[in-house]
Amino acid sequence: MTDLSGRHGLVVGVANKRSIAWAIAQRLAGCGVRLALTYADERLGENVRALAASLDAPLILPCDVTSDDQVRAVYGEIGEAFGSLDYLVHAVAFAPRAELTGRFLDTSRDGFRIALDVSVYSLIALARGAAPLMRGQGAGSVLTLTYLGARRVFPNYNVMGVAKAGLEATVRYLAADLGPENIRVNAISAGPIRTLASAGISGFSDILQVYRDRAALKRNVDAGEVAEAAFFLLTSATAITGECLAVDAGYNIMGM
Repeated sequence: MTDLSGRHGLVVGVANKRSIAWAIAQRLAGCGVRLALTYADERLGENVRALAASLDAPLILPCDVTSDDQVRAVYGEIGEAFGSLDYLVHAVAFAPRAELTGRFLDTSRDGFRIALDVSVYSLIALARGAAPLMRGQGAGSVLTLTYLGARRVFPNYNVMGVAKAGLEATVRYLAADLGPENIRVNAISAGPIRTLASAGISGFSDILQVYRDRAALKRNVDAGEVAEAAFFLLTSATAITGECLAVDAGYNIMGM
């Protein structure tokens, strides 16, 4: 197994043991990466602290990604504890539940603002904070999570599809900005997985069944498989940046 002792990572978006972010955190920690994990509120903080007990002395930090002050505070703590940063995993997405049912046409202005702020702008804010700590290392890698709903219409995905489209464009623009500093920025487009976030999407079970029926591999994917792809992009894919890698059992390649 790859030995990444002495490397440091920040994982934003762990909610519970089913989180893709948690699977990625476990994969990194298993190779010796010392991690900082954040939580959005105290309810989720209890979950994160309980999970983190299995890791090697991680930092557990509060971070509401809509607050620039909290984002700065997180990087201040990381700078003091780690001195540098190698990896940033952004696994944050949110839209009010009312926006994830019915017609996209009925999206509220406030719901649109919240979805884009939490799901897209947060990547910009977190990458901006990570860059100085990565610059000192001479390299760094940023990874975010997207979904095929950015490019195709899925029932009830609505404003999250628009947010994910914005997220994918953000990956490309950040990759161009940070490339001269040898900081890579990529995304994974995972197939549907039962997580806390997916629970808010009306008809999610139907989406899972469609994937099973139509994907090239005739099955769904799991968080561990996404974590393996994430590990590759974060640690090994030194010439890949600005890309969106599909990890969906081949669903995205099928025409019918």
